[in-house]
Amino acid sequence: MLKIYKRHILGKKGEDVAVKYLEKKGYTILERNFMCKQGEIDVIALDKEYIVFIEIKSRTNTEYGLPSEAVTKRKLKHILKVATYYLYIRNLENENVRIDAIEIYAKEGKYYINHIKQIV
Repeated sequence: MLKIYKRHILGKKGEDVAVKYLEKKGYTILERNFMCKQGEIDVIALDKEYIVFIEIKSRTNTEYGLPSEAVTKRKLKHILKVATYYLYIRNLENENVRIDAIEIYAKEGKYYINHIKQIV
């Protein structure tokens, strides 16, 4: 139980760090933790002419692989379904779209960011 709780805290902090990073880069945050029956997307943002769906993965080490390796084909399939639904309900189906991943490495109170654009 404690391990799950620590992972939840790390994930939440990682999302906060990623959002601050994105805002500094000029992104406009449209949604955080958008959920529907198809799944969930951590962050939806506007980057110039692109609506960007962003999966954020946080880790304290690489013992179980790189954070981005957790964005599997199955996870991408869910992201695409949620993104399609989001674009449909917001009437944004003709907009430019991109799917990114952000890796957050937490070490000794510092956070390191690796932004992977256009993962699909």
